[in-house]
Amino acid sequence: MDTTVADPLVGRVLDGRYRIESRVARGGMATVYAARDIRLDRVVAIKVMHAHLAADDDFVRRFIGEAKAAAALSHPNVVAVYDQRTDGEHVFLVMEYVPGRTLRELLTERGRLGPRAALEVMQPVLAALGAAHRAGLVHRDVKPENVLITEDGQVKVADFGLARAESDSKMTKTGLIIGTVGYLAPEQVLSGNADVRSDVYAAGVLLYELLTGELPHQGESPLAVAYKHVNEVVPPPSDLVPGLPRPVDELVAAATAHDPARRPQDANQFLAAAAEVNGGFPADIDQRVEAAGYTATSVLETPAMAPADGHTRVFDGRTGPHGPYGGPGHPTGPEDLPPHRSGGDRLIGALTGRYVLIAIGTVAAVVLGWAVWWQVSGQYEVVPERIVGMKVAAAERELTGKGLVVRRYPTQEFSNRARRGEVARTDPPAGARVAQNQTITLVVSKGLTPKEVPDVTGKPREEALKQLRDRGFTVGRVSEEPSQSTPKGEVKSTNPEGGEKHSPDLPVNVVVSTGMSMPDLKGGNGEDAENRLRGMGLDVKIEKREDGSRQPGTVIGQDPAPGTGVSRGDKVTLVVNKKDCLFGDFFCDDGPRGGGQDQQQLPVPTVLGRSFDEARRMLESSGFKVKVGSRVGDRVVGQSRFGNAPRDTEITIWG
Repeated sequence: MDTTVADPLVGRVLDGRYRIESRVARGGMATVYAARDIRLDRVVAIKVMHAHLAADDDFVRRFIGEAKAAAALSHPNVVAVYDQRTDGEHVFLVMEYVPGRTLRELLTERGRLGPRAALEVMQPVLAALGAAHRAGLVHRDVKPENVLITEDGQVKVADFGLARAESDSKMTKTGLIIGTVGYLAPEQVLSGNADVRSDVYAAGVLLYELLTGELPHQGESPLAVAYKHVNEVVPPPSDLVPGLPRPVDELVAAATAHDPARRPQDANQFLAAAAEVNGGFPADIDQRVEAAGYTATSVLETPAMAPADGHTRVFDGRTGPHGPYGGPGHPTGPEDLPPHRSGGDRLIGALTGRYVLIAIGTVAAVVLGWAVWWQVSGQYEVVPERIVGMKVAAAERELTGKGLVVRRYPTQEFSNRARRGEVARTDPPAGARVAQNQTITLVVSKGLTPKEVPDVTGKPREEALKQLRDRGFTVGRVSEEPSQSTPKGEVKSTNPEGGEKHSPDLPVNVVVSTGMSMPDLKGGNGEDAENRLRGMGLDVKIEKREDGSRQPGTVIGQDPAPGTGVSRGDKVTLVVNKKDCLFGDFFCDDGPRGGGQDQQQLPVPTVLGRSFDEARRMLESSGFKVKVGSRVGDRVVGQSRFGNAPRDTEITIWG
C-alpha cells in the first residue's frame, strides 16, 4: 500500500458516503484508494480520475457511459463496479475491493511460471474476458497490472471499459501508449481500431510473458516496440524456455497471429483451447519444464537408457559392458567360448540371443508407447461438441459412459443453440480435454434466446401463421372468438402480444376473429331489427312476406342464421311480415299516404363513417332532429333509424 506521500484525499468523505482510508496505488489514469462505504459499512475501492482527465468533458461523458456498461458485467472473475459518482472536481468509480496483489507483482517475485501454473492463471482471465465479449465489451488494456490475485488465490480482471473511454478522449496520452504498447495488437497500432480479437492478441502476449518472464517484443522506445508488433511475429516461448511443450507454443502462436481472422474469434474460444492444452499436461509438467531448463531435453520425452549424470552414452552393439551377451565380463570373442560348443551351437546361441533382444525391444517399445499414449491422451477424454443441443438425459448417459462425473447447474439459461430441456453449454466447454472422473457441469436451456414476436393482428389467418413460423416461432393453439372490430378470418390477438420478447420454442397462441355474431331477431319488431343491423355496419335488405299467424311488422326470417359470424359490410336479409291495410289502400305498409305535411314520410340518410358535424348537417337538412349518444371516436358508427321516418323524427347517432 502506497503511504509514502501524504494524500489530501485520505480522511475525506466523497459524495457524503465514501470515507477515504488509505491510498493503494497511483497509475497513469487514476489513483486507487481503499475506502469505507459508511452507508453499507463495507470496504470498497475508489478509483479517482486524475484532474486533467476529469476536466475533459468529452472524456467524462465517455467514461460515465463505459462505467455503466462495465457495471452491468457480473462475473466471479471480474472486479465488480458498484457506482460512478462525482464530488466537485473529483470523478470516481466505486468498485469491489480486492485484497491481494497484482499479477505483475507475482511475476516480479517469481520471474516466470510453469506451463500449468501459467494456464491456471490464464483460464480465469479468459473467462472474465469471455463474459465481457458476450456482453459486447472490449477491454483494450489486458496486462498483468489489471489482473488481481486475491489472498485465497482467486483471479480477477479489472478496468473493463475504462481503456476505451481514455483512448477515445481527445487529449494526448503518451503515458497510455508507453504503458500498454507491449500488448497492442497490430491493428491497434496501424488504425487504432480494436475488437474482441485484439483482446485475444493481448492475452496471447500475456501468456508468453507468464511463460518466459519477459515481453516478446522489446525496444528502445514505444515506437520501436509498436513497429515490431506490426512487422515481427511473436516467437515461440520455448525459444527462451527449453522444454516447453509444443502445444503451448502453438497456443501462443494462434492467439498472436497478425491476421485477426486466424486468431480465436473471442476469449471464449481461446479459453476452450487453453483448457484443452492444460488438460493434456501430466501432473508434474512444471517440474519437468524446470528440469528441462538444465538438461535441455523435451519434457515429454525421457531417453530409455539415460544415465544418472545426464550425459548420453553410446555403446557398440557387439562389444562393451552392455553388448548382446550380457553384462560386464561376458565373453566377447570366439576364443573365450567354452571348448565344447561348436560353431553351429555358437551361431544358434547368437541368433537366439538376438531374437530375445528383439523381442525385449519390441515389448519395451509397446510398453513405452502405451505409457506415452496414456500420459498424453489415454487418461483424458474430450467433451463432445454434440453434447450442446442434446437432451439432458442423453448427454448424461454419454458423459457417464466416458468415465466422467456429471452434475446439473442449479439454474437454467436461454441459449441460441439449444431448445428448452437441452444442454445449453458445459463447463469445461465442449471440445475441452478433461481427465477421467472429472466433473462436467451441464447448463440446461430454458429455451431459445427470446426475440420480438411480430405483430400479426388484423392479418388473414394463414398469412399470420406463416409469418410467425417464418420468424422461427412455434404456433400453439389457434382458437376463434367473435369480435366487433376485427373482420371475420383475421387475427384478433396473439399471446404473447406482438412486440413482446418470447422464446421461439415456446408456443405463440393465436385468436382468430369469427366476426360479429348475427343476433336472433325473429319475432322482434322489423324496424328495430333493421336499425340494429345497420348499426352493426351491415348492408340490410328487407323482404316483405305475409304470414297470418304472426303480428304484422315482425321479423319472420333472417339470413344468415343467428350465431353466424358476420363482418362490417356483409349483406344480410330480414324477412318482415306484411302489415294489413286499413280502409282500403289509404293506410298501408309505409303508414298513412295522406293527411297533411306533418305525417309525410321522409328518407333517412345513412351517415355511418362520417364525422359527427357532417352527419348532423345531413340529417337536419333532410328534416330530422339529431341526438348524439355515446362518443368514443370521431366518426359515426351507429344511427337509430334507417329507411323512412316522419319529419322531425329524432335520430340518435353514436361513435
